[in-house]
Amino acid sequence: MQSAIQKMFRDSAEVKLRFAGEAAPRIESVARRMAEVLRRGGKLLFFGNGGSAADAQHLAAEFVNRFLRDREALAAIALTTDTSALTSIGNDLGFDQVFSRQVEALGRPGDLVVAISTSGNSPNVLRAVEAARRLGCVTVGLTGGTGGRLAKVVDEAFVVPSTETPRIQETHTTLGHALCALVEDLLAETGSRQRAGGSSQ
Repeated sequence: MQSAIQKMFRDSAEVKLRFAGEAAPRIESVARRMAEVLRRGGKLLFFGNGGSAADAQHLAAEFVNRFLRDREALAAIALTTDTSALTSIGNDLGFDQVFSRQVEALGRPGDLVVAISTSGNSPNVLRAVEAARRLGCVTVGLTGGTGGRLAKVVDEAFVVPSTETPRIQETHTTLGHALCALVEDLLAETGSRQRAGGSSQ
């Protein structure tokens, strides 16, 4: 059993390191886009099913509250938490619209949506991305394996190089933490420059 434990941790670390080696430039680019959206008064929308729903809630909370820095609250919403909206939409319109209907209600041009699907083929996630694109939102996809349809329809796709759902989800969590840390740093840098500019006048 202990050898199995060691293997699980080793496999997780190897997938994350491979992903970071391939995706680091894209991670920086998306962090900058997130920071710019928030700087302009836009918001981040997160959604996914099952474990990906938990990731959506986790990451939205990190932005709203704090990650590593004490700073102002940042506008982020998980579309997985309002049980009245989820169940009424699912009951009246169908489960494939539980996220798209909320995107239509809450999304605005220039907002950024983070769609999470380990397979990249979840119908309700794909439908929400379509709605976001119609609204003029920036779309980011977190997926794995071959990327599925999601990787083909978003502006920025993060495809974890694994077909094992646990390894994909573990990497998504680490990616989310990296984005939170980078966005906090970027916004802190902007704030410091603004304060420095103001004090010289």
